[in-house]
Amino acid sequence: MDENAEPDVEPDVESGVESGVAPVDGLEGLGGDPGARLQLFKTLGDNTRYAIYLELARTPRPLTTAEIAEALDLHPNTVRPHLERMRDVGLVSVKVAGRGDVGRPQHRYSLAEAAPSLGLEPPVLPILARMVLSLAERLGADAGDAHAVGAEEGGRRAARYRQAPSSLEALVSDLDGLGFDPVVTGDPDDDDAAVVAFANCPFGDVAEQHPDLVCSLHHGLVAGFIAQMGDTEVREFCSVAHRTPCQVSLVGVA
Repeated sequence: MDENAEPDVEPDVESGVESGVAPVDGLEGLGGDPGARLQLFKTLGDNTRYAIYLELARTPRPLTTAEIAEALDLHPNTVRPHLERMRDVGLVSVKVAGRGDVGRPQHRYSLAEAAPSLGLEPPVLPILARMVLSLAERLGADAGDAHAVGAEEGGRRAARYRQAPSSLEALVSDLDGLGFDPVVTGDPDDDDAAVVAFANCPFGDVAEQHPDLVCSLHHGLVAGFIAQMGDTEVREFCSVAHRTPCQVSLVGVA
């Protein structure tokens, strides 16, 4: 048996969380509940759980139990009960995402939306993002404007990859650093093409609230990056609303 495999837990497909475990609503009410606050800080008082919390806080994408265990040099069976305890008090959330190597659902963990930042990340940035996107809509910005802004940023980000072996490798590296968890596959209809799927969206709820602007920003980011690198072209970018969502098809990668 693979020691890194996730336990046999039937996923709740609709909610994206494990069945049999009540989802935590968040920590918004902890300010008026001394008992809940005590439980939270007692949970973080354990060295292993605090290390897990730090690892999740500084990682831009959700992590599996095996990934957390590898990062902390622990056995997955050691990490798993700590994650369960942290979820019980509302510190982390878990979603089922795809399948693992042995065909079982992969459970990916991230900090709960309302978890305390502990000074590890600026809590105002998500608020700022929502306000800026709302402002852009009020001022009449459209998908074309968002694409242009994204392309400028993509071009700037590509500058650091001038010595990369290929545009594809550079793009995947950059997207991984941003938290998109890119997965590269071949195109069955074109040997000179590749498809990069985004297993995670670090833009989170702002992408759901402003899909046209956010997906166009992402499209522009990729297009500007590829244009700056010069040896590959974007054939198709599939937004969250597409029938094959959240992926980009590139040509000229052979």
